[in-house]
Amino acid sequence: MTEIKDELNKSFSTPTLEEIVSSLPNNRALTEEELEILVKAFDFSKKFHEGQTRNSGEPYFNHCVQTAKNIARQNMDIDTIAAGLLHDTLEDTKATKEEIESEFGEDILFLIQGVTKLGTIKYKGVERHVESMRKFFIAMAEDIRVVVIKLCDRLHNVSTLEYLRPDKAKRIAIETLEIHARLADRIGMGKLKSELEDKAFPYAYPEDFKKVKDMFEETKSASEDYLLKILEKVKKELEIFDISYLKIDHRLKHLYSLYEKLKKLNWDIQKIYDIAAMRIIVDDIGTCYQALGVIHGLYKPVPGRFKDYIAVPKPNGYKSLHTTVFDGIGGTFEVQIRTQKMHEEAEYGIASHLFYKEAGDTKKAQENHKLNKVQSLKDKISWTKDLMHAQEDMRENKNLLKTIKEEFLDKRMFIHTPKGDIIELPNGSGVIDFAYSVHSDVGNHVAGAMVNGKLVSLNTKLKDNDIVEIMTKEDAKPTRKWIDYAFTSTAKRQIRNYLKEHGGTIDKFFI
Repeated sequence: MTEIKDELNKSFSTPTLEEIVSSLPNNRALTEEELEILVKAFDFSKKFHEGQTRNSGEPYFNHCVQTAKNIARQNMDIDTIAAGLLHDTLEDTKATKEEIESEFGEDILFLIQGVTKLGTIKYKGVERHVESMRKFFIAMAEDIRVVVIKLCDRLHNVSTLEYLRPDKAKRIAIETLEIHARLADRIGMGKLKSELEDKAFPYAYPEDFKKVKDMFEETKSASEDYLLKILEKVKKELEIFDISYLKIDHRLKHLYSLYEKLKKLNWDIQKIYDIAAMRIIVDDIGTCYQALGVIHGLYKPVPGRFKDYIAVPKPNGYKSLHTTVFDGIGGTFEVQIRTQKMHEEAEYGIASHLFYKEAGDTKKAQENHKLNKVQSLKDKISWTKDLMHAQEDMRENKNLLKTIKEEFLDKRMFIHTPKGDIIELPNGSGVIDFAYSVHSDVGNHVAGAMVNGKLVSLNTKLKDNDIVEIMTKEDAKPTRKWIDYAFTSTAKRQIRNYLKEHGGTIDKFFI
């Protein structure tokens, strides 16, 4: 067996430090100090993983380098990239915490320990182990960089599924689509989400993958050629109105995203208008709206297909203008308009480019800047606290998985208050959920509700972009029925707590 592994080992190329550095986007340069950290982490990981191999026969150290490359491609800070190189040293080598802290400091040790504590989110049928899932989201709430490392680790793992048994590969691929890719999307890392989906899709649903790929290939060339002609027309029109732009190009829809849309449209690809979409990158927000005016002057917009994600960003922070327009010859196409900053955030998410930007020349100023950014990230993912509370309420693995998917990883909807504030809720939420999301005191004293100007009952379900006004009374209070009206585990938990504190009857609250 050793001889076979040695032979396989020879067929794999030896990774280099330059591969990691060159993976950084936008020709980002490293400081001498950053490069020194990376060199040290590279050599340390190589030394301690010496002699270890993966199922493929590949040296285990290669996996560490690939994970670090994936992290670098997400535009992460140097500590996270270094931790990617070292992420398995505590668990799988003789390296000690003391050695790592001495060589790399507390921050990198913290990240490595966070990844080590996560372990593997094990798959068992359609359920996951509650403890592993709990650890995952606790780590996320503590420092999102831990989860980014884990997602980039998973990306390389799904890139090597060919070396696993088909049944095991399928299980890992489905888990990647259901949990990891959705999580990447939830934190705004669109590029990583698409990469995870692209790698997992062929192994999760091989027959559907082939079907979608064949349909895509048949329409791809025509869609691209068609859009490129329109693109030139748009460029000329923008120049006529003296509207400057940084870049105009197009993007093709990823196969898994296309698959999800095809399932909803009974596999009719003719009903999908954004296989290829135009993307316009400009300098500032004002120019976004000016460019939109030019597009709508050239092409009539399709009613109901305009989305202003600049005024109302997606829950993951995504900002852009989206419009679908008629082309004048019987077809339609989509146009996306955003600034360069919006584009980078759409690609790399809320966790990207926040840590490597320095705020002063002194080390103290840099550390303070970093702490502020870490806190900013914690504020943006405050929803993980609700998720952890939900986990505490779960009595069964099945319930936990269902809650995580429905409430935290599936698509969300925006609900508006009469004052113009926006409340984000999972699809399926109702009036009671909205009231408790505003404040527990509002929820505990709901007396009635108006949805889009009409009086509705408390069991009314809400739709995206509804305008909701909650009416309260001091003597109004929750009843046992409210638990049935509520969709979110947060609302249900708060109702239960109120009933317990005020002597309400509670039989069995399995949510």
